[in-house]
Amino acid sequence: MTAEDPDADLLARVGNQEPDAVREMVARKLPRLLSLATRMLGDRHEAEDVAQEVFIRIWKHAARWQSGSARFDTWLHRVALNQCYDRLRRQREAALDELPEQTDPAAALDDTLADAGRARRVAAALAALPSRQREALVLQYYQELSNAQTAELMGVTIEALESLLARARRSMRQQLAGERPELDAGPGGNNVDGGKPR
Repeated sequence: MTAEDPDADLLARVGNQEPDAVREMVARKLPRLLSLATRMLGDRHEAEDVAQEVFIRIWKHAARWQSGSARFDTWLHRVALNQCYDRLRRQREAALDELPEQTDPAAALDDTLADAGRARRVAAALAALPSRQREALVLQYYQELSNAQTAELMGVTIEALESLLARARRSMRQQLAGERPELDAGPGGNNVDGGKPR
């Protein structure tokens, strides 16, 4: 696998602290990292912070990188996803601490009316997906990874990935059409009604 990894030489140069190699690595990887993190987090500034953290890790680990167990891109995506999940977890915890005792229905209506643009609707539908479904969609459609690459990165079989993608697409279609998405039990793949995964 070492010979097939297109980033092996560049990573070795980064490990040798060659300034041109660092610039080339940033130019090569930054756009995809920002795209991944922005779609996972829904916030460009948070995505930039994630990318910065990932590049710090690249800088620290490049000299010790051992090819063979995983491609560099696989490791890179995994580190970025872990950073995103850490931030999402902290946001969720902070949001729970700040919940008001009563919600203002007029504010909710204003938010709904303001969310008229298609791009915003798609982003909202994507953000509403369970995290594994969102991860599968982002990696395959926005990061343009193959089924095999996405399944490997997520640690699932191709069949499980296809099931996640099918449920995610169905939920996105329902949300964009204004329907309430079907509830999903999550990683186990069973629906709330105990049936088989769809």
